[in-house]
Amino acid sequence: MLKQVVMYALLAAALASPLPASAQGKDALVVDLPNDAATLDPHVQWDTDSYTIYRNIFDNLVTRDPSGKIVPQIATAWRYTNDTTIEFDIRSGVTFHDGSPLTPADVAFSINRIINPAFKSPQLSQFDQIVSAEARGDKVVMTTKTPYPALMAQLVKLSIVPKAVVEKVGDQSFNQNPVGSGPYRLAAWQKGVQTALEANDRYWGGKPPFKSVTFRVVPDVATRVADLRTGRADIVRQLGPDEATALKSESQLQVLAGPTERIGYMFINAQSGPTADVRVRRAIAQAIDQKAIIEALLQGYGDPVNIVLTPANFGYVSDVPGYEFNLAKAKALVKEAGAEGASLTFLTSPAYDRRVVEALQQMVQEIGLKVEIVALDHPTFLRRRQGRPDEAGSLSLGRWSCACQDADGVIFPLFRTGSIWAKYSNPAFDDAVDNARKILDEKQRLAFYRKAFEILREDVPGIGIYQDYAIYGARKELQWKPTPNEAFFIMDMKWGK
Repeated sequence: MLKQVVMYALLAAALASPLPASAQGKDALVVDLPNDAATLDPHVQWDTDSYTIYRNIFDNLVTRDPSGKIVPQIATAWRYTNDTTIEFDIRSGVTFHDGSPLTPADVAFSINRIINPAFKSPQLSQFDQIVSAEARGDKVVMTTKTPYPALMAQLVKLSIVPKAVVEKVGDQSFNQNPVGSGPYRLAAWQKGVQTALEANDRYWGGKPPFKSVTFRVVPDVATRVADLRTGRADIVRQLGPDEATALKSESQLQVLAGPTERIGYMFINAQSGPTADVRVRRAIAQAIDQKAIIEALLQGYGDPVNIVLTPANFGYVSDVPGYEFNLAKAKALVKEAGAEGASLTFLTSPAYDRRVVEALQQMVQEIGLKVEIVALDHPTFLRRRQGRPDEAGSLSLGRWSCACQDADGVIFPLFRTGSIWAKYSNPAFDDAVDNARKILDEKQRLAFYRKAFEILREDVPGIGIYQDYAIYGARKELQWKPTPNEAFFIMDMKWGK
């Protein structure tokens, strides 16, 4: 009996104390994510949890290095032959996970696939300036509708898929069993549980740093922290400020954090329900205490913004004013609109900080509106948010990133008429963002973006609240630095001593 008690005590002590990286094994990496991937097909959703996984399965046409510079990946070089035509040299000697060679035809197919309206990619608005791509020998020639200054910034997230495999198995089967050319191949996807990847030993870019990488679905942040402390996870995504502060005092762990291009904003439905009245939207804007959210809830892991864009993006204009926090004026606007007691639906998912959601709910309720929080799993949240105006809810918290660091990838998909994300339409805004995406002169582009943000300020289809910080917790031995575009590329990581 005594022997059993001692054994149980030793086991409890082992579980309660942090384990060194070698407890996982130097050849393995375990990552806790707050949500399962919505897709492993890189041409469908571009939410953070999906991208975190499939970025390691596929190669992109071009990419950014850790400093943020756009550098070659599958394209080794590129040149404009005129303002609307760009020619890419395609890397030779690259093979897909099934052993077939990656060719210029695969690159052209990947581009044409994502811009095909029938494919209905949620990313379409970020690539719809591309007219076509054609393989010519060892090159690919891409044509755009007009001069498109954000083209290369958008292409950093265009993944290359194998034409033959996609055409053989179809889009749905390809999503379940993706084949890429990246440093890791899919080993198993247990939906709602975990995704296991194994190293691609033939990767052209060098030897992957770990033989296996497991992405586990752990919605509860307290459980993610516990996994890190007990050695069940080596790195965890999306810590809250409280958890980050607590982990800083633990010698075997580290907090990896930094400002990103991601904008924390509130979506306001301008086409359905009580918020279709602009007076209600303006009232909500004046009800939001931005300073309280950043200081009390984010604890410094966020910087204030006046618009729906961050300073990490081209197109950020600091001289368009934000909204005055004024409850009296907000209540007066609600009364003027005849909306006192009106019911609003606030959609959310585990991807968003519940405390911030509840704080926003209370702030809006302070001005005489009723707000019901509807919590959904993330794929369902995305489907509703991208659906009809009457499906999208009145409000939601957003944390938008395009990984392109350009306003074209933010306010164009969020607010341009016809976008699946936009529950808003204004021809003057459309004209401004359309012009900004086809003029190469940066000063002229900035002038159009200033106009666009001035229109958004008046119409209030969304409110910029803060520049988001990426916050990870990790083993002390893991060497890696987060980047503004949040590219979780395993090839950039390694175990230190």
